[in-house]
Formats: sequence, structure tokens, C-alpha cells
Amino acid sequence: MVSMIVIGISIALIMILLFVGTPLKPMRFIGQAIVKLGIGVLLLFFFNVVGGYLGLHIPINLFTAVVSGFLGLFGVASLAAIHLFIL
Repeated sequence: MVSMIVIGISIALIMILLFVGTPLKPMRFIGQAIVKLGIGVLLLFFFNVVGGYLGLHIPINLFTAVVSGFLGLFGVASLAAIHLFIL
């Protein structure tokens, strides 16, 4: 019963967005954030592949993906430094 309500509300929101249109700025911001998170996950994955030979491993979770996605290579380097010197 609850799933039918959720599906109904989702369909209603989609219909409203089709008729009214989507606000461009928030959608663009959300899209860019998702792309940066994806890039962060890829950077962490490749770091873990290369760092595995050196004994370095950074877990891939939301926090590390955000740091590496928004800061780029400097974020991955800072996470590696935290792993080496603090943990």
C-alpha cells in the first residue's frame, strides 16, 4: 500500500515537472555535483589500484568521494597523507 502511494506521488511530480518545467539552476548544480562525485570515486579507485602495490588503501565512501571529487588530485593526496601520517 505504501509503495502505491510513493509511485503515485512520483508520477504526479513527474507530470507537474513536464507541464511546468524544471528550474535550471538547481538541476545544473545537482548534475555537476553528481559528476564530481563520480570523478572522485574513479580517482579513488585508480589510487587504490596503484596504491595497492605500495600498501596504501583509501576506502571509497561518501566522505572520501566528496573530498576527492571536489578537490581533485589534491583531495586524493590529502586523504593519502591522512592515511599515512595520522591513521
